[in-house]
Amino acid sequence: MDDFVLRALAAGCGIALLAGPLGSFVVWRRMAYFGDTLAHSALLGVTLGFLLGVNPMVGVVGVCVALAFALLALQRRRALATDTVLGILSHSALSLGLVSMAFLETLRVDLIAYLFGDILSVTPADLAGIYGGGAVALLGVVLLWRRLLAVTVDEDLARVEGMPVEALRLAFMLLIALVIAVSMKIVGILLITSLMIIPAASARRFARTPESMAVLAAVFGMAAVLAGLLASLNWDLPGGPSVVVAAAALFLASSLVPVRR
Repeated sequence: MDDFVLRALAAGCGIALLAGPLGSFVVWRRMAYFGDTLAHSALLGVTLGFLLGVNPMVGVVGVCVALAFALLALQRRRALATDTVLGILSHSALSLGLVSMAFLETLRVDLIAYLFGDILSVTPADLAGIYGGGAVALLGVVLLWRRLLAVTVDEDLARVEGMPVEALRLAFMLLIALVIAVSMKIVGILLITSLMIIPAASARRFARTPESMAVLAAVFGMAAVLAGLLASLNWDLPGGPSVVVAAAALFLASSLVPVRR
């Protein structure tokens, strides 16, 4: 098997291991739209990274962090509904990123690769970034797991028990931002949230505990990566979208399996 295929498989499985636990929280907290908002802002981060001469991953994390703070500030004002605020931020950030691309006159950027991913072009440096950033994010999930679960189950009760709810919410946003930054080359900015949501939704019917759902979500994600890569190589299909289609097929198949409660 060629090296680029092994690198693609290693990168996809690494992202699936990370997206499983975080995607479970996204499903539990019904924050899919928030994930899309952060993902759409990633293009602006990539553009700023090129304009400032820094690693695009650093730009993505910076923009996502700024957007998370902006969302928290707007939510406190309660002038608009959360979904309205997310819609404004999401489309504004994506459009601003596309407009900012016009200033990169001396640099040729493969916009399609950033929007839809190019998993088969993963380099050893990309692998190092994925597993390095993924290890940091996974460690954060492990350390905050119980507190995030408490806030997810009952935010008011967690606040009464003295938990820093606002800080935990911000930490969760930062973890999602880090996942988006390290995985945008796998499935792309526009499809990145699907790799967190669809495997977690597939695993939900079979899980008896939160921990088992996180593990099953990671397993479903790795299965989708493997199936998507095989389809891409056999039929010359785009890698990132093939992974998402495979995840959707697994979700449909899992929904047909009878589960005894």
